[in-house]
Amino acid sequence: MQNQLIGCGEPTQLCQSYSRVNRIFNGMLTIAIILCAGFWTTAGHVCRAQQAASRLPDVVYLISDDQAWNDYSFMGHEHIQTPNIDRLARESLLFTRGYVPDSLCRPSLATMISGLYPHQHGIVGNDPPSRSKTSGRRGRMYKDPGYQQDIEEYLSLHVDTMETLPDRLRRLGYVSMQTGKWWEGNFSRGGFDEGMTHGDHDRGGRHGDVGLEIGRKTMQPIRDFISRSRADGKPYFLWYAPMLPHTPHNPPQDLLDKYKSIAPTEPIAKYWAMCEKFDQTVGELLEIIEAEGDADNTIIVYVCDNGWINLPQRSAYAPKSKRSQYDGGVRTPIMVHWPGKIEPKRDETNLASSIDMVPTVMKLLGLPADERLPGIDLTDTAKVQARKALFGEILEHDIQSMDEPSTSLMYRWVIEGRHKLIVPNLSRVPDGVNELYDLTDDPWEEKNLARESPELVAALREKLDAWWSGTVGSE
Repeated sequence: MQNQLIGCGEPTQLCQSYSRVNRIFNGMLTIAIILCAGFWTTAGHVCRAQQAASRLPDVVYLISDDQAWNDYSFMGHEHIQTPNIDRLARESLLFTRGYVPDSLCRPSLATMISGLYPHQHGIVGNDPPSRSKTSGRRGRMYKDPGYQQDIEEYLSLHVDTMETLPDRLRRLGYVSMQTGKWWEGNFSRGGFDEGMTHGDHDRGGRHGDVGLEIGRKTMQPIRDFISRSRADGKPYFLWYAPMLPHTPHNPPQDLLDKYKSIAPTEPIAKYWAMCEKFDQTVGELLEIIEAEGDADNTIIVYVCDNGWINLPQRSAYAPKSKRSQYDGGVRTPIMVHWPGKIEPKRDETNLASSIDMVPTVMKLLGLPADERLPGIDLTDTAKVQARKALFGEILEHDIQSMDEPSTSLMYRWVIEGRHKLIVPNLSRVPDGVNELYDLTDDPWEEKNLARESPELVAALREKLDAWWSGTVGSE
């Protein structure tokens, strides 16, 4: 009875044969199950790989604050060390001749989020007209009820009606987060889903408030945001605009000691150290993206809001840097980084602008072009090479009119090839003169060629006037 099987009366040869067949069948069934499991596991891996390949990329705006265009080791500075940004530059489409239209932070940042020139988006200075300006000290002005009313009116006129990059990306399912410098009230007014800046002037809100802790005190909010977006299966847009290397220049002691021995003065050593401090946070950000996100499917766009040339004896900016019409204020490297999708290249010839950031991201994500935007897709080589000129405007720190941008205008500028023309607004700069510079031979704009090249001045002025009147775009 030891060999009996269900259905066999006795252990006959037939039953024994059936037993062998049954064992063979069971074995084949087991193999089939294993093969099927392997197939579905492999298919699952393939499916997930295909999903990852087709998933929309994450997008990061990486923005430094008050840093000269040459104050990076990849741009040739002899002393400042920026290994993390250097690595990003090597892996990116890099334009060393990048520019922002205005050399003041608030208008510049508004251009980056909207893709419009300051006179188009309406944010033309840092502080709007206010009755409280007659009261004296600016620190009191920010808490004055009249000033706060004017801020609210200005936000309603310009920010609440502005279409931002987060607004555009939301249609594709993106979630977005603001950190760092942000002038436009609560983060939600810029279309962000999450953010650090509350914008409440009664609690210190003006240009970032709690958001200014990013990079200087913590990076945890970014880590948490990227982790959440990945867990939710949603692509993200991150605005990382730490107030670095912006004053206060209070670097870690080890970095200060490092630069004090080679800098000509201590204030300059502090500034150099802050440049490296910013670079360290870039390294932290890249590590977070690697650990919590998908580094191979992340677009990073780098730019600086405006330039900075430190005075030798104190932590303040020189005349031909921040807020000026010169390259020390408006020039910045611009880079676009997407591993495996954008070929790394260092472009030292063609012109790029922060007005190009929004249309470039839109094109990379497959969004249709918006003819209202004056910029171009920086990854389109033909369009980049076809661009003939680049334009910009320099505006007052304090806004002169709630809804008339031109009243704040001080200078307009145009670059074509190697030449740059600067034209003053004589109603605000009555003693101003036209300035023409050869940026190839004179990158710090020390020799004005306007008097000896009147025909070139006239030709560039014609293009500048046409741009300002709205008859041409940025190309």
